[in-house]
Amino acid sequence: QVQLVESGGGLVQPGGSLRLSCVVSGFTLDDYAIGWFRQAPGKEREGVSCITGSDGSTFYSSSMKGRFTTSRDNAKNTVYLQMNSLEPEDTAVYYCAADKISCHRNMAYWGKGTLVTVSS
Repeated sequence: QVQLVESGGGLVQPGGSLRLSCVVSGFTLDDYAIGWFRQAPGKEREGVSCITGSDGSTFYSSSMKGRFTTSRDNAKNTVYLQMNSLEPEDTAVYYCAADKISCHRNMAYWGKGTLVTVSS
């Protein structure tokens, strides 16, 4: 059974950092692309980053590039999203998702999300 469980969200001040984790089970990270997405209140869900299964290549939304970094630890079945220089606009529920083909809006499997609040 495929499962993804996010953790690491919380309240952080503007300019601060957080590292989100996505622990997966039921598949290996070598075989699936993992995407991070977020949804802010009243807004549509948007893509944040993607790490491919085959070679671990990473891709980022232009607005996050340079501030966010995604990585994976295959031994721990975990994908990370390191978020630096956080802004109030980054407040959202962050989701990780998995798909055997690639990262896209309609990934096959989703976690339940973790809330990130950026506020002073």
